[in-house]
Amino acid sequence: MELKTQVHNILPLYDEKSRVLILGSFPSVKSREAAFFYAHPQNRFWPTLAAVLGEETPKTVEEKKAMVLRRGVAMWDTIGSCEIVGSSDASITNVVPNDLSVILDAADIQAIFCNGGTSYACYKK
Repeated sequence: MELKTQVHNILPLYDEKSRVLILGSFPSVKSREAAFFYAHPQNRFWPTLAAVLGEETPKTVEEKKAMVLRRGVAMWDTIGSCEIVGSSDASITNVVPNDLSVILDAADIQAIFCNGGTSYACYKK
């Protein structure tokens, strides 16, 4: 597969009541196609988050957005653009970070969670 520059195409999900920020690294191919977070049907993110929040697993994008916002969660990714092969975090190079102040200036974020090593490494920078 060819290394290709990709630009993040999913807007941050938050509102002024958001208190927790969950950060991924960069959307997978399926998520970029769907223009929404964790869109691959085999991804365990939504069932896991629903279980942690004590909610039913949301099915539609609208249900997912509603659950996240209702529970004070914000979501985005640390990388705004990069070169990536498919969906492989291990292949990511030439990173341009997202400006997290978009969320941090608008909401009283009390905790930030990174969903993996690549997300955390980019967040630390």
